[in-house]
Amino acid sequence: MTCTAIHIHITGIVQGVGFRPFVYNLAERYGVSGWVSNNASGVDIEVEGAQTSIAGFVAALKSQPPPLAVIEALTITHCEPSGYDGFRIKPSVEGEHKTALISPDVATCVNCRKELLQPSDRRYRYPFINCTDCGPRYTIIEDVPYDRKATTMREFVMCPSCQSEYDHPANRRFHAQPNACPVCGPSYRLTDMTGQPVDNQEQDVFDTARKLIASGAILAIKGIGGYHLAVNARDTRAVEQLRGRKVREDKPFALMAGSLQAIKAQCRVSAAEEQLLDSAAQPIVLLAKGAEYSLADGIAPGNPYVGVMLPYTPLHYLLLGEEDIWVMTSGNSSDEPIAYQDDDAAIRLKGIADYYLVHNREIYCQADDSVVRTVFDLPYFIRRSRGYVPVPINLRQGLPPVLAVGGELKNTFCLTRGKQAFMSAHTGDLENLATYESYLAAIEHFKKLLHVTPQVVACDLHPEYLSTKYAASLPLPRVAVQHHHAHIAAVMAEHHLTEPVIGIAFDGTGYGTDGTLWGGEFLVADLSGFRRFGHLAYMPLPGGAKAIKEPWRLAAWLLKELYGQEFINMNIPVVHQLPKGWELVLAAAEKGINTPLSSGAGRLFDTAAALLGIRQSIHYEGQAAVELELAAQGAQGQVLPYVITETDGAWILDFKPVFAAMCQSMIKSTAVPQLAADFHTTLAVAACEIVFKISKVSGLKQVVLSGGVFQNITLLTKVVGMLKQNNLEIYLHRQTPPNDGGLALGQAIIAGERSR
Repeated sequence: MTCTAIHIHITGIVQGVGFRPFVYNLAERYGVSGWVSNNASGVDIEVEGAQTSIAGFVAALKSQPPPLAVIEALTITHCEPSGYDGFRIKPSVEGEHKTALISPDVATCVNCRKELLQPSDRRYRYPFINCTDCGPRYTIIEDVPYDRKATTMREFVMCPSCQSEYDHPANRRFHAQPNACPVCGPSYRLTDMTGQPVDNQEQDVFDTARKLIASGAILAIKGIGGYHLAVNARDTRAVEQLRGRKVREDKPFALMAGSLQAIKAQCRVSAAEEQLLDSAAQPIVLLAKGAEYSLADGIAPGNPYVGVMLPYTPLHYLLLGEEDIWVMTSGNSSDEPIAYQDDDAAIRLKGIADYYLVHNREIYCQADDSVVRTVFDLPYFIRRSRGYVPVPINLRQGLPPVLAVGGELKNTFCLTRGKQAFMSAHTGDLENLATYESYLAAIEHFKKLLHVTPQVVACDLHPEYLSTKYAASLPLPRVAVQHHHAHIAAVMAEHHLTEPVIGIAFDGTGYGTDGTLWGGEFLVADLSGFRRFGHLAYMPLPGGAKAIKEPWRLAAWLLKELYGQEFINMNIPVVHQLPKGWELVLAAAEKGINTPLSSGAGRLFDTAAALLGIRQSIHYEGQAAVELELAAQGAQGQVLPYVITETDGAWILDFKPVFAAMCQSMIKSTAVPQLAADFHTTLAVAACEIVFKISKVSGLKQVVLSGGVFQNITLLTKVVGMLKQNNLEIYLHRQTPPNDGGLALGQAIIAGERSR
């Protein structure tokens, strides 16, 4: 019999997902000899045997990988037989060029859930149960190759039973790096706010914790990627107390339900949403409240949607019964990063949490919960973090190593390595000092973990962004990228688009090339540059940034512009809600004092919400726009008069006639939902008209939609529908958020293209 020998090199997500045990068992099945080993770039395999056996082995390797594995590339080279006796897993090989991909953290698998709740199992009720198909990965890894010594599990030496599982090829925990049990692994403890252990009265800490939640307590829970703050979602007083202590006035809380049935009892769940809820990532999924929704009003006040997730760690299954629903919000005060280090959590959560449920396994990388909704039955990210990071976004072409530092709000950063872009976990708003310090540390860790030494740094054009200032401090060539060009380029990168496209970038604020604030942009762009073909008409922001937090300022300026001083006698909601001192604000605006110009689409939503009396002050980013969209639910919008003019080769959309029509309708007592719907419909129709004009003069048919305003599903679906009716190709975000959480990807690919 002729012996064939081959060497196989595999790259992708092939470490930490049971790949070596899979290869071992595959070799046993096909009767081939050799070895498999992790290395700095992936997995190496050498096998020898009969040609038919080798062929079967390779075919199965390609077609039947473990569920969590992603094979990016598989290279085969023929070699001389070495006369191996059997097949073995060799120790991992260190190397200079460490490019192996790291798995994200994975929700508890079905088999581990069964063992967790099986009284006869030795891991019964053990909150750190895991196997090669589930458990922590990214949040415990310090370096690659992925071996226990390179994780925070190195502090826990496996007992003989765990070591036997780890060493046995037929075992599900064969080479499962976080493998542990109650004898040798991490453990939880329950303390009060002073750090003193809680008397369990012969109960385990999880039953005690459940009783504390049932009694109305606020519990800080250390999980995989950081701390959560939890309360009973049916306890109105506990929810309001948590909101007050976190200083979180209106922004919705996320929920965790003990089962899918519990979610369906409260929310409407489509097949696509159910698939997301039960995926390996198990993100928070935005769902519509159902007719029988009965949870505390303070969870998502006035909002028909609520973010819900299922248990994704063994701990969660021990805490929540199948019918239970808890608020499970990030462990922080408003605008701070999630707490993930024990000493820091004890300080920052003091005064918020009544009790702490903490474990003694270090979290090396923080990771907030991801937030996703479905659009056209496909995932649409609001926040990409736990469960998805650090899975790379594959690029069409390789780039030089780029560090893209992102924006100021909802910050993420990006590192490129060859044909892959690695987006960081959610960082947050950099204007907070703790967030900024966390951001700097995360960049250094990402560089170490991915073994990337950036040759170029990309940043936003805005000179006052902390991320821009950080980029300027680095001894690297710097590429400043216009904010909205980066938004469009992010979608282009996801979809491997290289030719020019029409881009609509709608958000609140982005620094323009003319030094003004942009945000309602119609661009023709490729990956190296753009031309501004159109935009929303500029409007002043009385008081500068205060106008973003207090939209009554925008509405008051608009009314005075339309009607002069007589507007104060008009019978419309905002006039009756103006605060003291409004006259001084308008007087300063007339003199141009602290009144920058903005073309931001977000400001249109703020103005409309203020005019209609929906929202005069903002407690979280985008609140007025969210509430305006909610007000429009169920109404059929009509098109109000608007004006498009051409100036200096660009189409300008003036919305003042729309607002004037809304004011006249309010005087006639037209219902607020109708006018909110009219606003959405008019903006969609007007935006599409400009796109059609650009398409006609440019011949372009591909349209990209990006920017935080396109988290508004009412507007998004209207725009997409009209563009499709006119035979245009539409591209949306699918791997990154449309908000500034996706900005760094666009920065990276533009900087990479310019640096070739």
